[in-house]
Amino acid sequence: MKLQFTKMHGAGNDFVVIDATRRPFTPTPALLHRLADRRFGVGCDQILVVDPPSTTDVDFNYRIFNADGSEVGQCGNGSRALARYVREHGLSDKAAIRVRTATSVLELQQIDADHYRVNMGVPRLAPAQLPFHPVGNATAHEPRYTLRLDNGEHVEFGAVSMGNPHAVIRVDDLELARVHELGRALQQHPAFPESVNVGFLQVLAPNHVRLRVYERGAGETLACGSGACAAVVVGRLWGMLDASVTVEVRGGRLQIDWAGEQQPVLMTGPAASVFEGEIEWPS
Repeated sequence: MKLQFTKMHGAGNDFVVIDATRRPFTPTPALLHRLADRRFGVGCDQILVVDPPSTTDVDFNYRIFNADGSEVGQCGNGSRALARYVREHGLSDKAAIRVRTATSVLELQQIDADHYRVNMGVPRLAPAQLPFHPVGNATAHEPRYTLRLDNGEHVEFGAVSMGNPHAVIRVDDLELARVHELGRALQQHPAFPESVNVGFLQVLAPNHVRLRVYERGAGETLACGSGACAAVVVGRLWGMLDASVTVEVRGGRLQIDWAGEQQPVLMTGPAASVFEGEIEWPS
């Protein structure tokens, strides 16, 4: 069987996109691994699957699989890629669509030929919504949390869910940040029963930050859209950031707007198609 796909990226966060609106697609771990493998497959951070809508209030359903085969509920950069994909492949001619993931309903809007805006919804701040078990099992949100790692080190961070869990650590110099070491340590910590995406935030100005993210199931990526949203939310709650912030990631720039608590986060950024292809797979 030949499986058709499109390779896309959003600010360097790259995807293999598969259309399941016309024919059902049931991925296996082996197939997902083959698609994500950068040496023996296509190569990507995540695999995105466009499905028919499950309810009348959305235009499409949207599944997201990490490179390790795990399914997750959110991918901000992927949602912009999906918005471009459905227009380029004739699945929708709307300037704005609604899509349902495993955890959220997102509103996607085309800004110009290459840029899209995503309404990421209202951030979820309560620990149970991440999920996250803070020290003492407190149930109310706190701007800052501290966890003790296995080596005895204490790490301070902010935590928020954007449809997927994020911990955000402030650093003075992003190039010196222990991204892989602390990212893995927090992902494996029992306080995060479903693991966590770990962001490293350097504040350059109230309206300009730099960010690196160590993602669940993928490791460090060139960009993480939901991570950029989480970083701005945490930075705003810390009183460090404005309502509109440029987030500089290794693959480009994203614009994040958040008016404050109980308001949705808006993310604007690029989406690009790279190539079309097909891969042989046993039926």
